Amino acid sequence: MQKQELMIGIVGNGVVHTDTDTFDVDTRFRMVKEAGVFDYYDKTPPPGEIDVYLAASEKNQLPIRAGSFYYVKGRDEPLLKWHLLMAKELGSFVQNVQLITNDAQGRHLSDEDVAEFYLWAVEVGDRFGVTPCFEVHVNMWSENFGRVARVGQLVEKRGVKFNMTLDHSHVIFKIDNPSEQAVQGMREEIVAGRLELDPFKPNNVIDKWINSNYVRHAHARPAIPKNPVNVWARHPDGSFGRGIQYPFVKPEPGQWHAEWHEENLLHWKEGIRRLLIHHATHADSCLEQISLEIIPAIDYGAGAKYSLFDDSVACARWIRETWNAI
Repeated sequence: MQKQELMIGIVGNGVVHTDTDTFDVDTRFRMVKEAGVFDYYDKTPPPGEIDVYLAASEKNQLPIRAGSFYYVKGRDEPLLKWHLLMAKELGSFVQNVQLITNDAQGRHLSDEDVAEFYLWAVEVGDRFGVTPCFEVHVNMWSENFGRVARVGQLVEKRGVKFNMTLDHSHVIFKIDNPSEQAVQGMREEIVAGRLELDPFKPNNVIDKWINSNYVRHAHARPAIPKNPVNVWARHPDGSFGRGIQYPFVKPEPGQWHAEWHEENLLHWKEGIRRLLIHHATHADSCLEQISLEIIPAIDYGAGAKYSLFDDSVACARWIRETWNAI
């Protein structure tokens, strides 16, 4: 059997200890390099900062293999095209695409709309040698997880491969979480047995995506079933963060707003294991890399007192050890 390779990186927003840190670009690259567990950096630079990122990448001998941004259909096609071109200039292989649920006119995107946007993005990406990967993510079309395979099938009926970014923290935190399952009408499918979230159960969505060989890129962010909401951070409307992040290492007293138990991470770890096993045992696996994405945003780790970066380092070590064992 052909030996498969796997690279492990980290998103730029995760290179902080807490949400109060404001490290410059060079410092972040140096921290990632000195950690000794990462193969690459994952970032779409802000306008005017490409040279800064290229210089930091060269100085620290750390490639920028991926980028990420969110887009609205009917408004942001020029932005995505520019990001794909910029990805080529940076040497990135994939651009993670978060497609907002509604288009520029406020109309809910149908499966056909998403497939159409995907096909256009692939056509543009092919010109630059960069693969758009559509992400499973809250607040996006894919938050109703049953849609992902339907869109993938629509795309592949056109003779084009469907590539996605798997961030299964968005799946795991909705397990045993009826209010979150109700978002975008997914609860009905779960109750009817048409959609299974638990990676330990047959015909679950994570297995379906992995076995369809859709997963070209992945984000790793620990989460647990019915993940506690983030009571240490609020959105502008006053609501608490949705809670899509759980410490990978036990926090010290006062560093986390809820109880921590290592066994709570079993479902999330199982999702990673299944992805790695498939990659190790299928020569045609399209997976290339996994980016750690333990971040300080409101729905994730804003307000936390434990080191998000140290957590990323520990999680990356676990992924690498698990991969090597497999």
